[in-house]
Amino acid sequence: MKRTPAHRLRGAGESGTLLLVLFLLPAMVVTFGLIVVPLADSFWTSLHRLNLTAADRPFVGFGNYVEAIRDAGFRQALARTLYFTVVSTLLELVLGLAVALLLNQDFRGRGLLRALVLIPWALPTMVNGMMWRWIYHPQYGALNALLTQTGLLDSYRNWLGSPALAMNMVILADVWKMTPLVAIILLANLQTIPGELLEAASIDGAGAWQRFWHVTLPWLRPGILIVLVLRTMEAFKVFDIIYIMTRGGPANGTQTVAYYAYTEAFSSLQFGRGAALSFLIALAVGLMAVLYFRLLGEEGAGA
Repeated sequence: MKRTPAHRLRGAGESGTLLLVLFLLPAMVVTFGLIVVPLADSFWTSLHRLNLTAADRPFVGFGNYVEAIRDAGFRQALARTLYFTVVSTLLELVLGLAVALLLNQDFRGRGLLRALVLIPWALPTMVNGMMWRWIYHPQYGALNALLTQTGLLDSYRNWLGSPALAMNMVILADVWKMTPLVAIILLANLQTIPGELLEAASIDGAGAWQRFWHVTLPWLRPGILIVLVLRTMEAFKVFDIIYIMTRGGPANGTQTVAYYAYTEAFSSLQFGRGAALSFLIALAVGLMAVLYFRLLGEEGAGA
């Protein structure tokens, strides 16, 4: 039987689909094996009262989730996490914008300064945390030496010795590391502003502040939204710098929800409850992502 052009076209389409499936199959197997299966197993674990010191594993449904929400320790950790998220994100945004505006100016050595600014961000979080622990050291730290020698402090101080102060010092270390990332994102956005727009504003008599407020800042809205999306979600999940610098102390003063989930699972050995806490954190981050993507969508539609 003679094959018509329609038959040949359909055959080519089927072989193309088969080839596409063959190419995607390894990625699908890896994704299913490394992501979907562990996620499903963690969710199943969160529905049980799993304690390594107990022999039985009773099914409790969403009991672990209800207990976590009712737990005062979890709510306090959530409040600390929100404080860390809001303060660190705002500081990084303001400082990053200032650095981006500086790096956007035309001056000698600008390229070198742009490269040097990236150094804090390039450091691994572990190195950053250890470095700031030494800077804050109550006996040998550089911060105490600097402030006492300049007369700003009478005596050395334990910067990580009280809950509120320790949280702010950890925030400072996080801001130092992540501000360059914010600056680079905003700098890229700044360089898309047409020079004619700023020139027209100057001709109309707008001063430097008016040009920034009415031209530059509205133009930076997409970049600012991207920064808020990235930094809010990352700050809400903060764990590594807390673990390195304070282990959640003193007196749980720097214990965030991610660290609280870690201690429930690996210190108290309550794996079911730790899994439930992890899913609550993931749910909160997911809600933030949806909110921000809606804002980005509205921004794109309005552009």
